[in-house]
Amino acid sequence: MILEALASAVLGLVLAWAASYRLSHRLPARPLVLCTGIAGALFGDFVTHTALGPGTAWLSLLGAAAISAASLSLLIRPAGRLRRSATA
Repeated sequence: MILEALASAVLGLVLAWAASYRLSHRLPARPLVLCTGIAGALFGDFVTHTALGPGTAWLSLLGAAAISAASLSLLIRPAGRLRRSATA
């Protein structure tokens, strides 16, 4: 259980680092992104482990990755200025 939580935290950290490296111009400060990735992965691991029960470590890590990616996607800002339509 502890190794599963540690693995999900590392997975969240890797996903957050990759997102901040790739989308640094569209994300807030790096510490916020890293913390969000780790927290999302731990929460995803908790939810998946609670729903599926023990013995499903790989599925729990998959759930951790999904929730971490979803949490990180909430931090992404629009690329540029919003364009107004001609009628507005």
